[in-house]
Amino acid sequence: MASAATIASKKKKISFDPLEFLAHLGEGRTITKCRQNHTIFAQGDPADAVFYILDGKVKITVLSKSGKEAVLAILEPGDFFGEGCLNGHTRRMATAATMTECSIMRVDRATMIRSLHEEPKLSEMFITYLLHRNFRVEEDLVDQLFNSSEKRLARILLLLANFGKESKPDLVVSPISQETLAEMVGTTRSRVNFFMNKFRRLGFIDYNGGGLEVHASLLNMVLHD
Repeated sequence: MASAATIASKKKKISFDPLEFLAHLGEGRTITKCRQNHTIFAQGDPADAVFYILDGKVKITVLSKSGKEAVLAILEPGDFFGEGCLNGHTRRMATAATMTECSIMRVDRATMIRSLHEEPKLSEMFITYLLHRNFRVEEDLVDQLFNSSEKRLARILLLLANFGKESKPDLVVSPISQETLAEMVGTTRSRVNFFMNKFRRLGFIDYNGGGLEVHASLLNMVLHD
């Protein structure tokens, strides 16, 4: 049975619910149900709103002038995206598309800026989120510069399974194509297929129905020098 101190601590942690706050913004906020593979915004589109994922997964990609596509991030419920509009960007620098059926909240730029000024707790939560996102980008850059494609793939699978987060890891990762994994790793689909078969042979991963089961033992691939 939880102690009074534990219950009080939990209440303190959830005293501010960003979803509840955003849900009462009124004008300037809309919630949309999106089908799988729906483009929320495309690279080059006007940047005029911030988005918040209520349910589902969203993929952020960028396309080079030569036509090469790279996956920058895969976002989940509780993640923001499109926040570049708050920093003076008038055009989208990347494309956001749903990987699954999603419920997405759209908050107009002006409404989001006003809310950040008027609600300190929302501002604190949003800044903390951006700092975590920036740290993840730095980790990705170091990973890309110094690690092999095999280690990069292992790290991405662990991240998709939420290893290292406060919540318990997801035993089964939602289906994700090897093409997408290759774009995230920066290698070819054939190399991803080779490494995935190797990981499964070593018992690091397993295919479970429609999903991918990631075992904690995969950490050995990332930590091993």
